[in-house]
Amino acid sequence: MTAVPPANPHTLLEDAQALFIGTLLVASGVVMFKTAGLLTGGTAGLTFLLHYLTQRPFGLLFVLANLPFFWLALRRMGGAFTLKTFVAIGLLAVMTEGAPQVLHFDVLHPLVAAILGGFTMGVGFLILFRHRASLGGFNVLALYLQDKLGWPAGKVLLAIDAAVLLGAFFAVPPERVAASLIGVLALNLTITMNHKRGRYISF
Repeated sequence: MTAVPPANPHTLLEDAQALFIGTLLVASGVVMFKTAGLLTGGTAGLTFLLHYLTQRPFGLLFVLANLPFFWLALRRMGGAFTLKTFVAIGLLAVMTEGAPQVLHFDVLHPLVAAILGGFTMGVGFLILFRHRASLGGFNVLALYLQDKLGWPAGKVLLAIDAAVLLGAFFAVPPERVAASLIGVLALNLTITMNHKRGRYISF
């Protein structure tokens, strides 16, 4: 089923600024999580695990982890959605790798990083969702399931994130896993409360 475009579609300029702002917010949350040694869920969580285990650049690993999901995005969400998602992923990769040059924290408690970073990323995702974009990976799957089956995107992501965080015990200390779980809850609570089928339409 092809998604019906909104009656008052966003302009190209509105989409462009939303992609930038949304991705910037997510990148800021990622920096907080990296600084505190935390993980999140979904594709970003898998990328964090690979980053901590291999010490490879987060941005490069994030792009590679998302490649398998582009087929689903193109087939089920359309060319415009896929293009915006591709741009957002590229922006996030550049922003997270360039962030240490312009953004760093001398003091950042893991619990503060979890809560503030989780809420910040959640708001960033909301902006992207409402402009028919995402950051790929499991976000594409969650949006697809919400569109086709009516499953709330936030709850789908929460279930996936819980599974991903189980792997965190092999990469970071248990106390960091606990803080990471709080961050995941903060992120998904933001999405669940503010991105509901029939109330807010992203595509």
